[in-house]
Amino acid sequence: MDIDTFRDYCLNKKAVTEHMPFGPETLVFKVMGKMFALVSLDAVPLRINLKCNPDKSLELREEFDGKIIPGYHMNKQHWNTMILDGQIPAKLIFELTDHSYQLIVDGLNKNQKQEFDEL
Repeated sequence: MDIDTFRDYCLNKKAVTEHMPFGPETLVFKVMGKMFALVSLDAVPLRINLKCNPDKSLELREEFDGKIIPGYHMNKQHWNTMILDGQIPAKLIFELTDHSYQLIVDGLNKNQKQEFDEL
């Protein structure tokens, strides 16, 4: 998967914006102002960080040993770094991106949820 495909997928989600708060090498995707995906633009192969249910994180790290690892510079219990070298199926990358996005949406407060629903 390349950055353009991943970027387009993220930006097609409701209420998603992109930012570079950590400098030009890290692209951040947010929903309602909260991060759900980070992309290390200078990493080869491409690396992305996604939020994940802690139990699911452990399973993924075991199944994709060395390709899905604890989140770099993130809470290691709730974030994974995925190394996109072709060994993780695109379908799974999209599913985990959806999962990360949904975790954030589900955690919005009442006012944010109302604003989100009205978009």
